[in-house]
Amino acid sequence: MLYELFQYLNQHTHLPGMGLFEFLSFRAALAAVFSLVISILLGDMVINKLRNLQIGETVRDLGLEGQKEKQGTPTMGGILILLAILIPTLLLADLGNIYIVIMIVSTLWMGAIGFLDDYIKVFKKNKEGLKGKFKVIGQIGLGLFVGAMMYFHPDIYVKQEVSYEEAQKFPADQISTHEDMQGVEHFMAKIDAPITNIPFLKGNEFNYEKVLTLINPSWKRFGWLIFIPAVIFIITAVSNGANLTDGIDGLATGTSAISGSVLFLFAYISGNIIFAEYLNILYIPYAAELSIFIAAFIGACIGFLWQNSYPAKVFMGDTGSLAIGGIIATIAILTRKELLLPILVGVFLAENLSVIIQVGYFKYTKRKYGEGRRVFLMSPLHHHYQKKGYHESKIVTRFWIVGILSAIIAVATLKIR
Repeated sequence: MLYELFQYLNQHTHLPGMGLFEFLSFRAALAAVFSLVISILLGDMVINKLRNLQIGETVRDLGLEGQKEKQGTPTMGGILILLAILIPTLLLADLGNIYIVIMIVSTLWMGAIGFLDDYIKVFKKNKEGLKGKFKVIGQIGLGLFVGAMMYFHPDIYVKQEVSYEEAQKFPADQISTHEDMQGVEHFMAKIDAPITNIPFLKGNEFNYEKVLTLINPSWKRFGWLIFIPAVIFIITAVSNGANLTDGIDGLATGTSAISGSVLFLFAYISGNIIFAEYLNILYIPYAAELSIFIAAFIGACIGFLWQNSYPAKVFMGDTGSLAIGGIIATIAILTRKELLLPILVGVFLAENLSVIIQVGYFKYTKRKYGEGRRVFLMSPLHHHYQKKGYHESKIVTRFWIVGILSAIIAVATLKIR
């Protein structure tokens, strides 16, 4: 909205400063500031509204220290996160950009699923909330949407440097050339296939279609049968990981802000032909606009920490946790960095695995020995450390440190080949 307005003013008037909105860096910085301000200024108003509506958290007695104090704390605060993301994005991003459209839809989609879950818990007094199978159906639906848009939309493609001989195999309208500082001519080919970057490897592109073409080259047109299920799995896994991580004040939002900062870097350099070529990653036209959305996402997470840090004045609920998980997964897929997610969201992965290991081992030992045994004192993993007597703040801080280390390793993969 504001982007289109200032673009128009820049083209038709001579007012000073109008050209600033042409710069991604300026709009991204503004989006982060707007998001942070919205989170903080609207925070108390949203919290008071939730409290007046008696939208309080019903905390199950798990025998954890400090649980009783959390009883009745307003939940569904994820609404504040969604507002802080969407308002700056609508104001400052190019709404004609397909990547921005996908992110807005993804945010609203997962936010709606989480909102419905919280609504059932709070207003229907059903502690289980939305049934798991319906959550999964919603996650699959988003995966289908993102996967189909990625595979079939004409504005979503990558450009890859090819040799002169390889360039001759492409149609003329799919080849562009440019010269480096030494005057050497390079050929860039437009590639519509579902290609992604593989971390750590020098020849670091993986084409999902090759899973089928290795069996039969004529099956290339069915590549979506591999790509879309992979997208569904990634979105489901990461959104559930974020949901499980949201169990201690500030844990999910802090780790999400760290992951978002790395994704901001990936989006910015992937959408810049010079940086992409230098770092030997796929150049993704139009993807740099994602920087605006991601900056708003980072600002929203940090702003929510203002209210959610220990002791929390509000919980995000599934409205927020499912949304931020879906957002992180979708951005990673759009920037072709989804194979880095096990490193980038290592905390989410650990939380997921702790639940899988705990449940699997309990069932196995119950069948074998007649009584269920546990690997952890309690799952997800952060509850294990609570049971061991660690204070919430210590657990959160240490998990943030792990998140920062994961982020550093993820960034380092840009040069480790």
